[in-house]
Amino acid sequence: MRRFAACMLICMSALAPSPARAQAQALDVPYVGTPAVVVDAMLKLANVGPDDYVVDLGCGDGRIVIAAAKQYGARGFGVDLDPRLVNEARHEAIRAGVADRVEFYERNLYITDLSEASVLTLYLFPKVNLDLRPRLFKEVRPGTRVVSHDFDFGSWKPDAQQTLAVPEKSYGEPKSTIYFWVVPAAAAGRWSWHLGDPGAMHDYDVMLEQTFQMLRVVPSAGVHAGSGRMRGEEIGLVLTVGSNGRETREEYRGRLRGDSIVGSVRIEGAAQEIAWRAERVAHGKIDIEEPVGQTTNAN
Repeated sequence: MRRFAACMLICMSALAPSPARAQAQALDVPYVGTPAVVVDAMLKLANVGPDDYVVDLGCGDGRIVIAAAKQYGARGFGVDLDPRLVNEARHEAIRAGVADRVEFYERNLYITDLSEASVLTLYLFPKVNLDLRPRLFKEVRPGTRVVSHDFDFGSWKPDAQQTLAVPEKSYGEPKSTIYFWVVPAAAAGRWSWHLGDPGAMHDYDVMLEQTFQMLRVVPSAGVHAGSGRMRGEEIGLVLTVGSNGRETREEYRGRLRGDSIVGSVRIEGAAQEIAWRAERVAHGKIDIEEPVGQTTNAN
């Protein structure tokens, strides 16, 4: 069961509420259930497994977290403002034999700690998603998977999405769209770039700008253009480099940990990949602002 009640009150406000205000609001709107086929598709798209900790915001009767535990061996918790539904979720967890793996709390999503999550599941309204978006880039670990039923995160484009027929859906068209993101690590800033063994090949500085998971290389001496993306801590980039009218394409892939990147590069014309490493010498800022006039999808 997916809770619209905890969120609809917030969405109808002209201004985003403070956590204290949201906590105090009365629960007076109905909930909408997530069909079983959608629950299954959400968990599959997020590739939930036994090592995952699933957090469901607006959990209703707890069916997503319970399914994650029962079908995939995951652990986790759900939160909802409706004490009746929270109690129902707890009883259902006992009946399903997963009460030792899941918990449910009567709690507002705005004051819920998200740091444990490896998978975050949502069925919230667009306004609430936008209110939550800055927290995802600030509070959750890079690589955390986020999966949302029917509503996206505005200009933060999904890494994947899936639309499926849902004849039993209780409102709107008989279909659902599931959106999927991997929270990216912060790669923005100036990097000292090293190719090959130390001293064996060219080194240079590269300035990376980051908008959500997308990367842009700022042109500089020897670096003409470049772009790429983050997927959690995994980084992929394509650079065009050269001098004296000659350009070469370089394809990079690696893993970012803190202020270091370790990976490899395939240089156009080379027979094989060579080692690549980079150290960040100045931090930049991820752009997660919503463009003026941007709206979210509401399928």
